[in-house]
Amino acid sequence: MLDGVVPFPPEYAARYRARGYWQDKTLATEFAAIFARYADRVALIDGERRYSYADIDRLSDNLALNLVALGLRPLDRVVLQLPNVAEFVILYFALQKIGAIPIAALATQRYNEVSQFVAIAQAAACVYPERQSDFSFGPMVARVAEANPCLKHRIVLGQAGPGELSLTELIERPATLPKSALGGFSVDPTDPCIFQLSGGTTGVPKLIPRTHNDYAYNSKTSAQVCGVTGDSVLLLMLPIAHNLPLACPGIQGFFFNGGHVVLSQTTRPEEVFRLVERHRVTHIKVVPALLIRLINSPAVTQFDTSSIRYIQSGGQRLQPEVRIRTKELIPSAFVQENFGMSEGTLMFVRPEDPEEDRLETVGKPICPDDEVRLLDDDYNDVPQGEVGELCVRGPYTLRGYYGAPEHNAKVFTADGFYCSGDLMRQNKAGNYIVEGRKKDLINRGGEKISAEEIENLILQHPAVQNVACVAMPDPDMGERMCACVIPRSGKFLSLPDLLAFLTTKEIAKYKLPERLELMNDFPMSTFGKVSKKTLVEMVSEKIAKERASAPAAAQR
Repeated sequence: MLDGVVPFPPEYAARYRARGYWQDKTLATEFAAIFARYADRVALIDGERRYSYADIDRLSDNLALNLVALGLRPLDRVVLQLPNVAEFVILYFALQKIGAIPIAALATQRYNEVSQFVAIAQAAACVYPERQSDFSFGPMVARVAEANPCLKHRIVLGQAGPGELSLTELIERPATLPKSALGGFSVDPTDPCIFQLSGGTTGVPKLIPRTHNDYAYNSKTSAQVCGVTGDSVLLLMLPIAHNLPLACPGIQGFFFNGGHVVLSQTTRPEEVFRLVERHRVTHIKVVPALLIRLINSPAVTQFDTSSIRYIQSGGQRLQPEVRIRTKELIPSAFVQENFGMSEGTLMFVRPEDPEEDRLETVGKPICPDDEVRLLDDDYNDVPQGEVGELCVRGPYTLRGYYGAPEHNAKVFTADGFYCSGDLMRQNKAGNYIVEGRKKDLINRGGEKISAEEIENLILQHPAVQNVACVAMPDPDMGERMCACVIPRSGKFLSLPDLLAFLTTKEIAKYKLPERLELMNDFPMSTFGKVSKKTLVEMVSEKIAKERASAPAAAQR
């Protein structure tokens, strides 16, 4: 097993095997059978490009052999930073055939994040687009490589520059190695097949090892809960590397059932509904902010959406009013709320649930052996119906973050329950209701932002004495970040000044504060800590007053 990965205890591993959750097959072995069974079916659509299951198998074989020729081997780590394109899917399966481990980065992430991923995992390669909007990735990754000698290969989707390799060429150039070269590698199904990324509360990202055994089960079982069949068509607009689009059930779950996946790099409603109509899409994955935008667009009534069966929403709580309005506009669709974590445990509302549960809850876990506890601050189970921290253990939930023993000691109980930081309660029917967070995170449209990470950067500004970043309510994104700042004596700071400073820190744009509040002092808790709860109340009240006075101001 890869050093730094926390294994499942032997007695639990034996139980999961005995109950059929773990098949002790690698993803490459699992999908070899799938590619053969559904060879002639359409697997993937990217614009005008269409790929059958046989095409995906053939192209990923060829790419895998060319990567082996470069020196990649089982357990080598590879940062994937590609948008929603077919090349991501081909590369993902190529790495599985080698036994190399993709790190599911996002195309929105920049030097600060990518350099940490590479350093923590000692990644051997990074794969990225040539550019996105006005940002060129090559110079950034070159700097990452200079700082991390482990990074041997820079592979770009686009025109290769000095020191880079072309992903397109590696996919298309006939391999010189025979296919049998892939059969010589030994891959343990209990090793990671991917590193997902945590939305952790600290500035250092945590790598989540998902094993071949647990990730296959994750996708197969969630596909059953989401009504996926061979006739199902998934439209992917959310970032492809996220756990939800990739595996819950995502690409993996649809492929396991012989369905096909349509990729989109845009979330513009008119383009989304055009794809739905053209490809007779049956399943859509959204976060609440995206669903609100879709149903409030005139395009929702301008295209035929009658093929849609499931609209799967995750990332943050979906309000009942949004579910009701969506059903009115798209009557064929079941709006399926889910609660999921890249660390493992998944919960889904089921179509057969009572209407109240479908509107108010995130459902139940997908596996009988998902062990769920709601605990108070002293790690005692809370009474039925009361709020506690969600702590979980099960056949597809991690037993530890990669290479992070000190952090693991804080977030896992002695008997292996992962303490998620999410606050929930359970209703009488057994379904769960999200009530907030214990962790210091801002949930901006489903993207989790570590308050501590941004605070540490803001404290480097010469005009800042102290800072506390908190969530402020937003009707579209759910939450946005507000930076509450105590400036140094005689100094002044504006939001444009702060954003210009943070831009030099090369972080993803979605992490930038969207409001600045200057303060003389912070409210404190009885324990002498900054009371972020009070700060949130203060900012929320101020925003509410601004919104209430806006119409009157507009009339003057």
